[in-house]
Amino acid sequence: MTVNTQPVTERPDPRAFGLPVVEQAQIPAELRALVARVHDLVDAVANTEADTDTLAEAADTVEALTGRLNVARRQIGTMVNREFASGDTEYGTITNIVSGDTNPAAPPLLLERAPEGVRGEVTLTTVYQGPPGLVHGGWIAALLDQAVGTVSALETMPGLTARLEVDYRRPTPLFTPLEVTARVDRVEGRKVFVSGRIRAHGEITAEATALMVQVRMPGNQES
Repeated sequence: MTVNTQPVTERPDPRAFGLPVVEQAQIPAELRALVARVHDLVDAVANTEADTDTLAEAADTVEALTGRLNVARRQIGTMVNREFASGDTEYGTITNIVSGDTNPAAPPLLLERAPEGVRGEVTLTTVYQGPPGLVHGGWIAALLDQAVGTVSALETMPGLTARLEVDYRRPTPLFTPLEVTARVDRVEGRKVFVSGRIRAHGEITAEATALMVQVRMPGNQES
């Protein structure tokens, strides 16, 4: 495996592109608690068979709370600066649908450095269901896309997915700890070739290969 790593000081700072940045430690505990409760609420709403009076009352309550929360909204594209146990740092959108700190719809997938690249574990509920009892194929692709993008950013430079190919080896079950891993296979200029896997009970359920294209920094015109 050939990896052309870049010093951390050369990584692009989102603020250079006019994007606000929030330090992960600065996200209020109260907001994290709210995100967790709304995450549970989404699951409850998706599966409830409560009576109509309860549903109507809940809808009114949620509408009122939504109005109170909407009085102040973050700028689109707000980033969060995350620090890994390894000492590495990563910028990600704070509302990322897979791992966003403030997105109740995110599972979330929390990735960490590992000998092979990155590794994370996530358990999905019926909110992410496709076929009965199984994870939706689109969510499988989303988990893999997040993992390969993260490992590419950590080991080289942040980039965008140019191609993602997913092979679905066997059904991926709900309510089961899923191991998600990714690694950089090789680097050719701004092109980063990466691969990722999802395992359930130690067996590969899906794997992907992807091409990431590094973000061009201002003043850097290398191909």
